[in-house]
Amino acid sequence: MKYILYLLLTSLSVSLFAQNADRPNIIFIMSDDHALQAVSAYGHEVSKIAPTPNIDRIANEGIQFDQSFVTNSLCGPSRATMLTGKYSHKNGFRANTDKFDSSQQTWISLLHEAGYTTGVVGKWHLKSTPKGFDYWNILNDQGEYYNPDFISNGDTTRVEGYTTDLVTDYSLDWIKEQKDSDKPFALLIHHKAPHRNWMPPIRYANEFDNVEFPVPDNYFDDYEGRQAAAEQEMVIYKDAQEGHDLKMSVAVGSDEWRKDIWPHLFDRLTDVQKEAWFKAYRAKNDKMNASQMTEKEMALWKYQRYLQDYCATVKAVDENVGRVLDYLDEQGLTENTIVVYTSDQGFYLGEHGWFDKRFMYEESFKTPLVMRYPKAIKAGNTAQAMVQNIDYGPTFLDYAGVAIPEDMQGKSLKAVAEKGKTPKDWRKSVYYHYYEYPGFHMVKRQYGVRTERYKLIHFYNNIDTYEFYDLKKDPSEMNNLIDAPEYQDEIASLRVELARLMEEAEEPPYESWKNTNYRKEARMRRLKEKKMKAQSKTK
Repeated sequence: MKYILYLLLTSLSVSLFAQNADRPNIIFIMSDDHALQAVSAYGHEVSKIAPTPNIDRIANEGIQFDQSFVTNSLCGPSRATMLTGKYSHKNGFRANTDKFDSSQQTWISLLHEAGYTTGVVGKWHLKSTPKGFDYWNILNDQGEYYNPDFISNGDTTRVEGYTTDLVTDYSLDWIKEQKDSDKPFALLIHHKAPHRNWMPPIRYANEFDNVEFPVPDNYFDDYEGRQAAAEQEMVIYKDAQEGHDLKMSVAVGSDEWRKDIWPHLFDRLTDVQKEAWFKAYRAKNDKMNASQMTEKEMALWKYQRYLQDYCATVKAVDENVGRVLDYLDEQGLTENTIVVYTSDQGFYLGEHGWFDKRFMYEESFKTPLVMRYPKAIKAGNTAQAMVQNIDYGPTFLDYAGVAIPEDMQGKSLKAVAEKGKTPKDWRKSVYYHYYEYPGFHMVKRQYGVRTERYKLIHFYNNIDTYEFYDLKKDPSEMNNLIDAPEYQDEIASLRVELARLMEEAEEPPYESWKNTNYRKEARMRRLKEKKMKAQSKTK
């Protein structure tokens, strides 16, 4: 009897080992506020000056998603959505003022229950203790660029160094510990960069001093016909802090920054780091202070300083992505490891005159997304399917052979990634909702729908305005055509589609449209679609 039991246990052990050997490792690398325009795989002008060869490598050796969107362009809400596969109103984290309920179901906790070893390193920013992880070593709150505080198992430790490098150091150390394990692993590597205030490592502080970044055509946007765009507070030449953000000194010969709303971030640097920093910025700040610039010239100067620092922090992120990829190659882990690189949302690099995110306009609504898995994904593909960050969790579960819960609102990207084509039954539109107003940068609350060509946005709360764009004719979203007679049929159709998406997402209706017939039309359309799907399955 004991011998039979031994054989059964041995058989089970062997089968589990075989199962684990077939399941991929997962490395999910996410930066913070990395604009699509600053990833050279996407071919924008900025990234041609400041390339990202290692992130591009993931795209070249796997697949690049050209139509990747977020559901709520804000740090904490995006993270909650990615973890849960649910929209903000369903996972309970609508704004950065909320607290994430870590006890709720996440894709990482489901992988952990299915036998994966799990870890997270870097920015967490959810005001709660990570759950479902064997190992977590997270930055305090937003994290800092230099000498950050890391929190692990309740203990907080200040570590000297540059944060992007340290996050990668800890990540590689953890991966090395999995070397002799029979279990697959899933690791979240979450960088703070290139989040505001864009402090590059000293080694790259002068990297882009002598280049001229192309100025967006709409840098001096007047926001005509766009009330919400006109009432924000995120214009580079008006709202960026001259000290904290742009590192401008007060006078020739001085190293003192101008107005700095968070001076403690620079105070964290050691004396040696400060002297290296002053040396890197002194000459170029003296030149700025000695110049007699007009208001417009100063506005353009600030744009160049912003891009120089922003791209220098991105260069450090890309360099550290390369460290991870190189280690996987060295250890023979490349073939069976899924590597994803993305950002928690997009970002403005001077478009409309802005920095930051939050709006449903393309630059912050879209996010870079590249994915590599040599065992299953053909190298060099691009995907045009409209995907969102609610899809990440279902994708990882699908590849791991773990059932995707019915209450996850995203869809697995496995079929898209492996074929590079858009499935016939794929979504034709995406839904967005931003809630944090009033708040930083004073961007209005808004929700909307985007199809392949058109976009409809409703700004609400203390205003009630709609905006409609034909993205084919107006990719920069400068002309609000909500009242254009020739588009009224399309606008009416989008209103119905928006109502359908809100009902499908189980989002509560809003006063501006709940008493119209759009909700009724949307419900009828949804029932018709369900009936057609049911009929097609029976044929």
